[in-house]
Amino acid sequence: MPDREPEPFTVAVPEADLADLKARLARTRWADDLGNDDWRYGVERHWLEDMVRYWREDYDWRATERRINALPNYKVTIDGVPLHFVHIRGKGSNPVPLLLVHGWPWTFMDFHALIGPLTDPVGHGGDPADSFDLIIPSLPGHGFSMPLTKTGLDVPSHVDLFAKLMTEVLGYERFAVGGGDWGAAITNLMAHTHPDRVIGLLATIPFFPGLDLMQVAPADFAADEQWMLERQAESGPTVVSHFTVQSSDPQTLAYALVDSPVGTAAWLWERRRAWSDCGGEMLAAYDRDFLCTLASIYWLTGTIGTSLRTYWEHAHAGGLPFKPLHDRTPAIEVPCGYAIGPKEVMLIPRALAAKGTNLQRWSLLPKGGHFSFAEQPGLLTEELRAFFRPLRSETN
Repeated sequence: MPDREPEPFTVAVPEADLADLKARLARTRWADDLGNDDWRYGVERHWLEDMVRYWREDYDWRATERRINALPNYKVTIDGVPLHFVHIRGKGSNPVPLLLVHGWPWTFMDFHALIGPLTDPVGHGGDPADSFDLIIPSLPGHGFSMPLTKTGLDVPSHVDLFAKLMTEVLGYERFAVGGGDWGAAITNLMAHTHPDRVIGLLATIPFFPGLDLMQVAPADFAADEQWMLERQAESGPTVVSHFTVQSSDPQTLAYALVDSPVGTAAWLWERRRAWSDCGGEMLAAYDRDFLCTLASIYWLTGTIGTSLRTYWEHAHAGGLPFKPLHDRTPAIEVPCGYAIGPKEVMLIPRALAAKGTNLQRWSLLPKGGHFSFAEQPGLLTEELRAFFRPLRSETN
């Protein structure tokens, strides 16, 4: 049960914290960077220096605060875990409640560009019948879901927390789910665990229970899926680097990142570049303010360290595959849809997804990477509308 009722929440970073951030940025002790124009060693110094200059001199956190506070924000404690979430009621006769769950290194603001079109389709050139109630939480220990005061929050624990948020806190009997990265893992498992509650799932990765990534072989990929193998080989080094340290000893890294805003930003931004459909030019996928907001939320809340803990908890709980709760086929029986970006980093053959889920939609997007919700919000808006359109009666 919730420990207390949800309360309205307003972001109000103390001015002293903003001054401290700018002072730390100005005092950055820069590492030497030799022969790294192609980022082969990691984040290239000249690019980073220019971004940090913008963050310090031009970026307006107070404008970001106003954008966040224009949304209905709440905080609630469930099973001792503080959760921040936004809850936007849809305009229309029968909005479908939709839980959108982010991953790492994301924040709830990765979904910001979808909020207007999904909750107010008429105001954005759409059909009023496609309206959603949106519930967008911050993962525990990420951003405004803080302070994290308990350990053991693996993926099944997140499923339990968000199921309680939707049913016990917000009172929804049935709802839709979607997400990417950890959000894909959480919502896939939620669709499996709560088929009586979940009407359908639209995610960017088919992390269905029973899927063992170590057993996925090149021969499992169809002839027209060979690009997936090439993409995984390309992105593999940066996936391995963060996953290894964050699954092994995240607290050691946390001290460096929590102390240094530039360290936090470099750790976050490198993965955005490597896992986005940007051709190595990050500003082709995101504007500077978006990137500064990402780094600022983690820095100003002091949660970059606790955000890493999800990896340790997942790895030490056994990691993938998630053990199915039943032996029926498919493991996920509710309708599933997957929207796959060409620069996604966790790629699963369609045949395996069709075996493990009640696959109703498989979309190979023309653009987008691991962060498609933020990179291509228009495409994801249309995917969500189209997939859930025939399922809307299931919430009645």
